[in-house]
Amino acid sequence: MFLDLISTRRSIRKFKPYPVEKEKIEILIEAALRSPSSRGFNPWRFILIQDRAMLEALSRAKPHGAGFLKDAPLGIIVCADASESDVWIEDASIASVFLHLAAHDLGLGSCWIQLRKRDHNPSVSADTYVKELLNIPDNIMVESIIAIGYPEEVKKMHKKESLQFHKVFFNRYGVKD
Repeated sequence: MFLDLISTRRSIRKFKPYPVEKEKIEILIEAALRSPSSRGFNPWRFILIQDRAMLEALSRAKPHGAGFLKDAPLGIIVCADASESDVWIEDASIASVFLHLAAHDLGLGSCWIQLRKRDHNPSVSADTYVKELLNIPDNIMVESIIAIGYPEEVKKMHKKESLQFHKVFFNRYGVKD
């Protein structure tokens, strides 16, 4: 079942104009909170956005790769307290993947919007822009936004033959068998 889930999950950037039901949002929250965290520190924080005006503003967090958020019924900002863990980036990334998989399992589509190390404009970073919009404290670092909703587009799964098996080695780098 897990292989089917990860094989058919695709990044979805076009959403139907339907809200995500409260019950499904609760499952998404639980999935995020169950994500593994180094040493059990759980530095992540999640901000759920359903407000259309705020989704529109967040869709302008960076010049490319965020515009589709304005049409998503739900955005989840994944951030973390960097003072709680030196591997907050990894923990927030794992939580983001859990959100993607849970969304797909619920019949929803999702797409990751990378914010860390991205610019809003030449003088303001994307995470600073988001922090100012949402009153996020300085010690909380923004990793990503996950756009979620009912898919308006259907994408075929990647064929097994297209996977990059040439990047897999055994026992030592470069060893194929």
